[in-house]
Amino acid sequence: MGGVPTPDPDWSAPFVRPFERIQAMPLLPTLTAPTLTTYVARTYLKALAGSVLAVSALLLLFDIIEITRRAGSRQVDLDVVLTMAFDHLPMTLQSALPFVFMGGAVIVFWRLARSSELVVIRAVGMSVWQFLTPILGVVLLLGTLNVTMLNPLAARLYASYERMEATLDAGTKAPIAMSNGGLWLRETHPDGQVVVLARGVRQVDHTLVLQNLTLFRFGPDGRFRERVDARTGGLDHEALVLSEVIVSRPGDPLEVYPTLTVPSRLTLPKIQDSFSPPETVSFWDLPEFIAFFEAAGFSAHAHRLHWHALIASPLLLVAMVLMGAVFSLKPSQRSVNWLARIIGALSAGFGVFFLSKVTYTLGLSETLPIALAAWTPPLITGCVALAMLFHLEDG
Repeated sequence: MGGVPTPDPDWSAPFVRPFERIQAMPLLPTLTAPTLTTYVARTYLKALAGSVLAVSALLLLFDIIEITRRAGSRQVDLDVVLTMAFDHLPMTLQSALPFVFMGGAVIVFWRLARSSELVVIRAVGMSVWQFLTPILGVVLLLGTLNVTMLNPLAARLYASYERMEATLDAGTKAPIAMSNGGLWLRETHPDGQVVVLARGVRQVDHTLVLQNLTLFRFGPDGRFRERVDARTGGLDHEALVLSEVIVSRPGDPLEVYPTLTVPSRLTLPKIQDSFSPPETVSFWDLPEFIAFFEAAGFSAHAHRLHWHALIASPLLLVAMVLMGAVFSLKPSQRSVNWLARIIGALSAGFGVFFLSKVTYTLGLSETLPIALAAWTPPLITGCVALAMLFHLEDG
């Protein structure tokens, strides 16, 4: 009864707990940074995977509809249509990758903002740059893998798609092929077919020079009729003019002519169009193709521009993610009009797409240097996004 009353053990809590929190706060970012980095990177990978699947499904559907429309009344098996669509999908997805990566970033920021996780991450002291670093690292790594590993696969599948596409356009495209082995040409005439092999092809002063030619003539029934060998040849008014010609026919002696004229629809523009499109050439094979075409006297601007664009593509993906962050991050995430921000991000993405098309066109026309045309879109987009993020973060 006369004892001293026991003090309340919690009477000092209001004074001790804030002090403990103040002491713990400087250590909190250090302790949680690796965990947050891993969590943010994993969350972005999940959002990116969802974006890739959604966009791939839409592109695949559009391709199936377009291939079916082009087939028209011809009977084309469903497995052929699906094979063509799947072969074309990786290349069309390559063009949409900047939007896909930016869409993945917007989805991540939207999810983290709705769950208030972004507010908590900012409250522990992480800046925008610390928050974006794991995402940008993932984007840069995936962009590099896309150029070095996925692009060769996409180029091989696209080449297969083009070969199958030629069957749908039979009779509308000239059967011409040009590679390191020379020029192959097949033409159909009223009296049969002619197959031409030119082992050497050069362009000299806008004139096509063919060397070491071999022509095979076939009758309307497909039977072999004669072989023509010539040292050189040139084009002249829808005709192939050959020199130092040797003609051999089954059962007949050889015939030698100083010159011989063979009807042909071969033209210089058709030769230039016969080059493998840049999209069908692997990133690793592009330098060899460029050297071969330029050694033959032809312009390889399209291939060289495509090669520079592939090298710059990881930087473009990083710039698009930064642009998505501009429209998704805000010091206060309350009462954010996400619809307006998404529309703004899409508008910025289409602006980058338009800028890329303009600079690429100027590069192909040699108005801009090729390197400048390829690197301008990622550099301008990245600089603008960084400037806006600096303004949002530091005021």
